[in-house]
Order: sequence, then C-alpha cells, then structure tokens
Amino acid sequence: MLQYLQQLWDSGSLSPHGICLLWRPELIWTHVGADALIGLAYYSIPIALAYFVSHRNDIEFGWVFWAFALFILACGTTHFFSIWTLWVPDYGAEALIKVITALLSVVTALGLWPLLPKALAIPSTDELRRVNEELKQQIAERNAALAALQAEKAERLKTEAMLRQAQKMEAIGQLTGGIAHDFNNLLTIVAGNLERLEQRFRDDPSAHRSIKGALEGASRGAALTQKLLAFGRRQPLTSHRLDANGLIERMTELLQRAIGEEIKINLKLGGGVWPIEVDPNQLENALLNLAVNARDAMPKGGQLTIETRNVNDPTLTEGETFRGQFAMLSVTDTGTGMTPEVVSHAFEPFFTTKPVGEGSGLGLSQVYGFVKQSNGYVDIDSAAGGGTTVRIYLRRALPEPERVAAPASVMGLTVSPIGGAG
Repeated sequence: MLQYLQQLWDSGSLSPHGICLLWRPELIWTHVGADALIGLAYYSIPIALAYFVSHRNDIEFGWVFWAFALFILACGTTHFFSIWTLWVPDYGAEALIKVITALLSVVTALGLWPLLPKALAIPSTDELRRVNEELKQQIAERNAALAALQAEKAERLKTEAMLRQAQKMEAIGQLTGGIAHDFNNLLTIVAGNLERLEQRFRDDPSAHRSIKGALEGASRGAALTQKLLAFGRRQPLTSHRLDANGLIERMTELLQRAIGEEIKINLKLGGGVWPIEVDPNQLENALLNLAVNARDAMPKGGQLTIETRNVNDPTLTEGETFRGQFAMLSVTDTGTGMTPEVVSHAFEPFFTTKPVGEGSGLGLSQVYGFVKQSNGYVDIDSAAGGGTTVRIYLRRALPEPERVAAPASVMGLTVSPIGGAG
C-alpha cells in the first residue's frame, strides 16, 4: 500500500499535460480559461448553499445541501488541478482529488434516492397557497360564528332585561291595583258618610266648611286612586271601534292649547290606518298626558310630532296575522330627552324627574296601564339631549262578525329599556 502511494506521487517519469497539446497557446489558454471559470462557479455554488442552509433552520433535509456543497466544491478543485497539470505533472494528487469527488458523489447519490418519496410528499407552493386560503376561510367562518354568538348573547341579555322589566311592572301593577282598589272602597265609605254629615249640618256654617273640605280631600284621593287603578289595569273601560287619525285630528286644537303656542304640532297621519277598538276617553287622556310631558321637556319651545301607521307583529305565524296587526301612534318631542337610568323607571307610578310639586309621576303609568288593559303594548325611545318618542301599539279591531265570537286575549306588555318619564 505504501509502495502504491509512493508510485502514485512519483511524477518524475511523467510529462505535463501541455506537452499533449504541443504547447499550442490557443489550446492551453482555452483550457485554462474554461477550467478557471468552471472552478470559480463550482466554488461559488457551495458558498450560496451554505449561506441558504445556515439562514433557514426550518429547511427539510438540510444535510443534503451540505453534501451537495462538498461534492460541488470537490468538482471545482478537480478543474483547478486540470490547469495545474498543464505545466506540472502532479497526476497522483489529481487522481486522489477525483477519488474524493467520486466518494462524495456516491454518498450524495445514495442518500438522495431514499429521500425522493419524502421530498415529493412536501406540499408545493400552490398546495400551500390553497391550504392557506382554506384556513383563512375557516377563520372567517369562525369569526362570523363568534360574531353571531355575541349578537345572540346580546339579544338574549336584552330580552332578559325586557322580561325582568315587564315582570317588575306586572308585580308593581298588581300591588298598586290591589291597594288602590281597597283604598277606593274605603274612600267610598268615607265620602258617603261625609255627604250624610253635610246634609245634617247644612245649617252650621263652621261644620259645613269642615265637611266640605273633607269631601274635597276625599275627591282628590278618589281621583288619585283612579290613576292608580288605571296603572293596575283595573279601571272600567268602554271600548268603541274608532279611527285613530280622526280622533287625533279632533284633539289637535285641545293639544295645542295644552302645550302652548311656542311648540308646533306636526301631524304625520298614515293613510289607511286600521281601525282600533279602545276607550276613546282613555286614549284622549293618554295622548294628552304624552303631550304635556313633551311640553315640560321643551321649556324653550320646539316641535311635537304625532305619527300613525300600521305595524305587523313579525313573530306571529301564518293564520295569526290579523291578530298581530296594530295601529301605531307615536308622540315625538325635540326636548331634553332622558338617560337610560331614568327610562328604566319611566312607567313606574310616582316616578318623576320634575321638581317637587310639579308632577305626580302618574302620567306615563296611566298610559302604560291603559294600553296594556287594551291588549296593546308601548315602548319609548329616548337619549339625553336627543328628544323622546313614545309609541303606542293598539290592536287592530276585529271585523264585525268576529267581534262577538272572538275570545278576549291579553298580550304581554313589552317594555323597551329606553324611554322617558313624566
């Protein structure tokens, strides 16, 4: 083996490769130029591969790149030795370099073929782009589902708040109606006995004045209990089939006198508004209460808009449509408006934002009780500084044949969490 290596390095009996080319300059320098360029290119490729692999830690099969770099580096070295052996016959060293190059090429080839299935399994750029688009679509669908869930949660919380408000108002109405009913019975007894005393002491001026003052107090107490009974839906109603637009037009002059000349009334009465069946006196009283509340919210004047139109309840199924038809009456002012906290108590009896002595706090509670007793519902839309709108929804009157046969139905009152107080 040692002798073999010595003979391999022995170049004494060898001639440089240039002799084979007869030292012809055009051949010599053509070989030199070509091998030099190939060698430089072969040296630059491993540098590029090494730079790429060292900066991409996520690259798959990184060792293959290093194997290619060494193989190409060895190939470049063989080309530089081809230039050297043109003048120096070191063919033994050139042979060893070619052996190293052969070994590197064989190792690289043996390692490359088993990797082909794994390399082919790596997703292409188009596949990655398609998967990325699918992922984006899934994220968008998930975000849409989350948004829908949030909206559903918000709607559920709003519905729960409205239900709690309705239950509270129902409980307050039952308690108020019961107390007012009993108190009204007591006032009836008191007033009856006072009237008998008034007749007995008619000739006694001092006693007559005292009894008359007591009767006036009893009368005011009776009026108060009537308002409470209205809130508790226990007042007697005399319903008639009527045209809401006609009633409003007849009331316009009265409303204008009640609110003053500084406030302009604007009527927006819809065409073909369905007839309703309610107590006309109580409806007039409700509209008057709303107008007076609006006046108090516009101390410097403004505009009062009364609007009517037909409304269908979208929650009813087919076949119930007629019973889900309402005539909507709204009263809108351009006044100071109210905060949500004030609105949440707007329909409660004795709640008022007015100074002491300027309001009883029973205006909206009367409207509430009358509308609910009439199988309708009411809501309020208001914002601080943005005015207030009160909407009354009264059920469409049944046709004449159905008015006798149709059983009375009571629709649950829906109270909006926004509104106003008077």
